Amino acid sequence: MHPAEQLALIIGRIYRSGLTTTSGGNLSIMDENGDMWITPAGVDKGSLTAADIMCVKADGTIVGRHRPSSEYPFHKAIYQIRPKMRAVIHAHPPGLVTFSVIHQIPNTSIIPQAHDVCGPIGFAKYDVPGSNALGESIAAEFQKNPEYKAVIMENHGVVLCGEDIGDAYQRFETLELCARTILNAKTLGEPNYLTPEQVLMHEKYLPNFQHFMNVTHPSDERAIRTEICRLVRRACDQRLMSSSYGTVSMRWKDNDFLITPSGIQRWDINEDDIVQIKDGMAEAGKRPSRASALHFEIYRRNPKVQAIVLTQCPSLMGFCTTNSEFNVRTIPESWIFLQDVPKFPFGIQYTDPVAVADAFKNRSCVMLANDSVIVASDSLINAFDRLEVAEFSAKSLILAAPAGKLHPITDQEVEDLRVAFHVGE
Repeated sequence: MHPAEQLALIIGRIYRSGLTTTSGGNLSIMDENGDMWITPAGVDKGSLTAADIMCVKADGTIVGRHRPSSEYPFHKAIYQIRPKMRAVIHAHPPGLVTFSVIHQIPNTSIIPQAHDVCGPIGFAKYDVPGSNALGESIAAEFQKNPEYKAVIMENHGVVLCGEDIGDAYQRFETLELCARTILNAKTLGEPNYLTPEQVLMHEKYLPNFQHFMNVTHPSDERAIRTEICRLVRRACDQRLMSSSYGTVSMRWKDNDFLITPSGIQRWDINEDDIVQIKDGMAEAGKRPSRASALHFEIYRRNPKVQAIVLTQCPSLMGFCTTNSEFNVRTIPESWIFLQDVPKFPFGIQYTDPVAVADAFKNRSCVMLANDSVIVASDSLINAFDRLEVAEFSAKSLILAAPAGKLHPITDQEVEDLRVAFHVGE
C-alpha cells in the first residue's frame, strides 16, 4: 500500500476511535527514498484521503495540495535521531493527555502485553507547538534512551515511532489502553500492577499443539473464518479489542474449532490467517493464539458453548486491575446476560485452565485479573452482545463511583429475574 494510503487509513482509524479531533494529531511515514509523507495542516481528519497527504522530498521540496503539518519539525527530528524508525504518530487521545497534564508516565505493567509493545517511555518538556524548539525537546528525549519509541509530551499529548505505521499504531493504541485502564482503576480504587516475572509469564506457556497437514476448507469452515474476521473488525471499531490483544474462536464440529492467530495485529486479520484446531492439533504453518489451550478446555468441558471472545476493554480492565467487585446487579439486562462475574487470579489461565473452563458451566462471563475478560455463548453474535453489555455495565459503574453509593438489585429481585427469564435452565 502506498504511504499516502497507509496514512489516510490509520488517521481515519484513529479519528473514528475517538483518539483525536478533527484538527488534532499528525502522522508521517519516511520512505526508502528519504521522502517524508505527512498529514496536512488544517484538513478535517474525519474526511482525509490519500490525495490530501503531503510529501516533503529529501531535498526539502514540498509536493501536494495543502501545507504539511505544523508539527513537521519534530517528525523530521525523530527520523534524524532514529533512522531505523519509518513512521511517527502524534495525537491527543484523552487517556494519554490526562497523563500529559499531570506530568506522569503510565505504568505499562498494568497489562501483560503492554511492556513488550510499548517499551520504556520518555517525557518531553513543553514548548510551543510547531516550533523548532519543540522538535529539539522531543529529539533530546529520544536521545536519552535508544529504546524509547514513545514519549509523553508535557501538557500536549504523545508521540510514538515505529518500524512501520502499523507498528507505531499498535504502540499508540496499547499505550492509550494502559492509560484508560489505570484511570478507570483509580476511579474504583488502587490499581494492581504486575511484577516483572508476571509480565513475562505468557512466554513460559506457549501453545503446545502438534500440527497437522492436509487442511480442508469446506463451506461451513470458510463461513466461520469470515464470521470471526467480521467480529474482530467490529470489536476493534468499537474499541472492545485492540491491535495488540484479543482472541476470538468458534466451534466447528465436536471439539474442533477455529481461532485467531498470534503475532498478527487484530485490525489486519483476514480469513487466511485464522487457525484451524482439529483433533487437538493446530493447522500447520500457523501460530494459534496463546489462549488456544484455554479455549480448547472451555469447548471440551462445555458442549453448549459455540463461541468465545477474550479481550481487553478499558472499563472492564478497570475492574480486572483492582480489588473492586464487578457487580452486575445494576439493571435487569446486565444480570440476565452475565449473572455474577467471578475474577480469577492472574496466570491461572496457564496453570489451571480447567478451573476457568468449569466456570462457564453456569455463566457466560469471567474475568482474569490484569489480563482480560472472557465471554462465551451459543453463537458469536451472542458472545459479542454479552461483551458489549459487560463493558457498558462496567462503564456505568465507573461513572457512578464518584456520584454516589451503588444500590444494586436485591436478591429477591434477582430471583424474580431468574424465574421470569429462565436463567440457568
